[in-house]
Amino acid sequence: MLFRSQKTTAGQAPEYLVVGLGNPGSQYECTRHNAGFIAMDILAEKLGFDIKRLKFKGLIGDTVIDGHRVAFLKPSTFMNLSGESVRDAMQFYKIPVEKLLVICDDISLAPGRLRIRRKGSAGGHNGLKNIIYLLGRDDFARVKLGVGEKPHPDYDLADWVLGRFTKEQGEALEQACSHCDDIVRLFVAGRLDEAMNRYNS
Repeated sequence: MLFRSQKTTAGQAPEYLVVGLGNPGSQYECTRHNAGFIAMDILAEKLGFDIKRLKFKGLIGDTVIDGHRVAFLKPSTFMNLSGESVRDAMQFYKIPVEKLLVICDDISLAPGRLRIRRKGSAGGHNGLKNIIYLLGRDDFARVKLGVGEKPHPDYDLADWVLGRFTKEQGEALEQACSHCDDIVRLFVAGRLDEAMNRYNS
């Protein structure tokens, strides 16, 4: 599948912003709450670019998809302040909320499942909550990656989301993340409904 346009895009500012949520630092790598970061790394590898530039309180990179320059952001603010990084990038590039796509973990979905939404509440997710608070609206698209429910109601939520995947769970998550390049392509093409029909489970 061809993602890169042959059009000249030198100097073109990003038109779209894709954000993967997580926590910075090696101690958080491969934890459930970092599913968004994992998706971003897989996206960068599949699309052939790097997310390494320090900007907007995070790491950012960009590439061209079907003639449109798309920025990819991994906030370094820690999850609860993700909105600061997102807001700064959107303001700098003048990206409207309808061209924002956020990728994050979801404990209500089993590993390997994903769910795409055009808008919605934070659903208890502190990263989404902070983005909604700082943008003042919740009508932005998001991809929720399943990381599994707590094994017991009394199990501490923070311990669960900051815990690591089993080998099988990690493989299931990576399989779900492997669809994100197609989801981003459809999002950029204005065909999010098609992505929802194809991948929501």
